[in-house]
Amino acid sequence: MADKRQVKRNIRQLQRVKTWQLFVLLLLVGFIAATFLRLNNIGMDERRKAVLSADQEDNLEVTQARLYDLQRYVATHMNADMGTIYLEGQYKRDSQKIIDAQSDDTSPDSSVFKKVQDICRPRYQNLGSYSQAYQQCVISELDRFGPAEGPVTKIALPKADAYRHSFASPLWSPDFAGFSVLICLLILFVIVARMVGLVVLRLILKMNNREL
Repeated sequence: MADKRQVKRNIRQLQRVKTWQLFVLLLLVGFIAATFLRLNNIGMDERRKAVLSADQEDNLEVTQARLYDLQRYVATHMNADMGTIYLEGQYKRDSQKIIDAQSDDTSPDSSVFKKVQDICRPRYQNLGSYSQAYQQCVISELDRFGPAEGPVTKIALPKADAYRHSFASPLWSPDFAGFSVLICLLILFVIVARMVGLVVLRLILKMNNREL
């Protein structure tokens, strides 16, 4: 049978720290945690924009370096989910290189490709040869010329999926955001444990009073 005095002493010890004080502390630490989580997301977004900017500038080495920096950051920071990033500029440039190679004078189908380019360039000259609309026009016109001019080399453009990148952010990371979240969970656990402890001790005290 639990000692009545010991039970009362335990209740007084638990009541020294008020529940509202713990909730205020939880609110403050929660605000700090939310701030660090937001900073993690901002850091990811800045690196994501840096990758897209390098992709538009046609600098493959810089693009790869910034892509690696983005991957490393996302992999080591929570709340840094980036979704999917598509290197559209690099895809267009690589596709255009393939089209240009087919239209070269040394290519057996160069005459056909030049005819196709003469058709498509006036239509999309304001968009440029890197535009997806222009490249799709070239492929469509080649399909039309094929049966009439004889066998035409099919253009095998790069797979778009190879230019899409997606990196996963961990559920928890050992940084300011991660540790502040742990402190929030610890405070929440203390609040719940304190409330449960008070209820249990009061039940024990009530049972002791009945026996007396």
